[in-house]
Amino acid sequence: MLGRMEDVTPQEGLRRVQQGALLVDVREQNEFDEVHAEGAQLIPLSEFETRYAELPKDRELVMICRSGARSARAGEFLKAQGYDSVVNLEGGTMAWVQDGLPSVQGGN
Repeated sequence: MLGRMEDVTPQEGLRRVQQGALLVDVREQNEFDEVHAEGAQLIPLSEFETRYAELPKDRELVMICRSGARSARAGEFLKAQGYDSVVNLEGGTMAWVQDGLPSVQGGN
């Protein structure tokens, strides 16, 4: 059984991104277009198994979705593929926006 992935708060997630981690959003395109954390890279969960190799193995990955459930699944999948440095953003994009962290709304 895989150990649970580490959950980080939105503030901790932002700190890690500022230190070079990559924020990976696994929601669908329409959700991403509505609002997303600034700098997040979108790889929808529906395409994740075919596209996960686009993600670097030499950077920490902070996984984010709407509320934290899909990103946890994606993160556990990555760990199973040999990605070591993966954490899950607790509360997802909703918590990120609620905390007033940098986000992009309504497309660009």
